[in-house]
Parts: sequence; structure tokens; C-alpha cells
Amino acid sequence: MIKFKNLVKNYIMDLRCRKTQCLYNYKYTCTAKNIKISKKLLCATYIKANKEAPDTSRFIFDRTPDYAPQRESKTADILCEADCLFNQCKCCEANGITVNPINEKPHCITFLKDDNKKTKKI
Repeated sequence: MIKFKNLVKNYIMDLRCRKTQCLYNYKYTCTAKNIKISKKLLCATYIKANKEAPDTSRFIFDRTPDYAPQRESKTADILCEADCLFNQCKCCEANGITVNPINEKPHCITFLKDDNKKTKKI
């Protein structure tokens, strides 16, 4: 079991996901209570649902996709194992994350390489 760090946050968090076949995806918004991003930037919380919702975001210039509203950050914890600028003690401190399918896998595209966390090679 993963223990998430409970931080006091009082802002709205944008948790967007284009993996429309995920169990937690509701109108491009992640509804999972706890989200885990691996070192390889994969969303480890992803669970394939029985039904696949069609991805209408590619038609954004034809018509606006039906998005769910943003969530309050108090309702979501994001555990991050990536070497990312937003990773503070394995807790994502970004105002939100976006997960996109890359090679059919759910990747966090909010990732920004943290050059300050470089380790020396021996």
C-alpha cells in the first residue's frame, strides 16, 4: 500500500487525462483519489475500463469536447517518482497534471526535467 503525503492545499487542481478508456476518466478529468506517476512518467493509477469512451479531443477545432470541471486539490494526492521540477519529496506540487497516451501508454506530459537534482556519476 502506498502512503500519500497529506498536504494542505486550497486551490483548484487541473487533472486532465486523454486515456478515455481509464476507469477513473470522466470527461477528460481524472477522478482517482490518489494518483501515482512512476519514474518513467507513466500513470501507475491507470486501470483499463470495460467500456471505452471515444476520444473527441482531436475534433477540438470542429466542436468543443465535453470536459468535466476541475477538482479541488484537497480531493487528490499525486505521488511522483519522476526526476521532475514539480516533485517535492515524492509529492507533485504542480497546479495540475495532464496525462496523454503516448505509444498507447498513459504518460504525464506535465513533466519538467529538474536540472538541480542532477547526481554525480562515480
